[in-house]
Amino acid sequence: MAKTIDYYLSLVSPWSYLGHQRLLEIATRHQATINIWPVDLSVIFPQSGGLPLPKRAPVRQAYRMQELQRWRDYLNVELVLEPAYFPTSDKLAAAMVIKLRETQADAALGLAGACLRACWVEERDIGNPDTLGAIAEENQLDASLLLADSDKALDTRTEDSKAALQRGVFGVPTFIHGEQIFWGQDRLDFLERALVASQ
Repeated sequence: MAKTIDYYLSLVSPWSYLGHQRLLEIATRHQATINIWPVDLSVIFPQSGGLPLPKRAPVRQAYRMQELQRWRDYLNVELVLEPAYFPTSDKLAAAMVIKLRETQADAALGLAGACLRACWVEERDIGNPDTLGAIAEENQLDASLLLADSDKALDTRTEDSKAALQRGVFGVPTFIHGEQIFWGQDRLDFLERALVASQ
């Protein structure tokens, strides 16, 4: 039976960045298909009790920084804790990924990873169309095509976000396999166990 993982993420989430490459490796190991859904947290948070980072209590913000450093060191990955261009909008980046996923699913995953890395390692502003165009070209993609007429893709993103809420998604990254929901990059081990169990 074909295995699928529905992958809900934000392209400016450090937690999505920390889990992205590991998710791809897990999917490869278990021959699973990933469906990528870049969601709008401004749609999800008000309906699920979440708060954007600037509105969280200082103690929560401080703990987040500790956790980011712990996970960066544990995973031995590059991560700038306070990148120059965060927070920034991921709307246009999400629109590009949504456009691309319709015809090139693997390329959409690759572009998402490149955007996450651009924000959290390379300190580039993925809210800037010129930056996104450069990232697309670096990944052998047609920047002008992906950047054009983003309104329809953004409408799709809004609908995807509403559908995500209906499925129980309340934060990112979230992975759904079958009926099971796994919230957070620290739940990837459980996702992998579920993939094994479904063989």
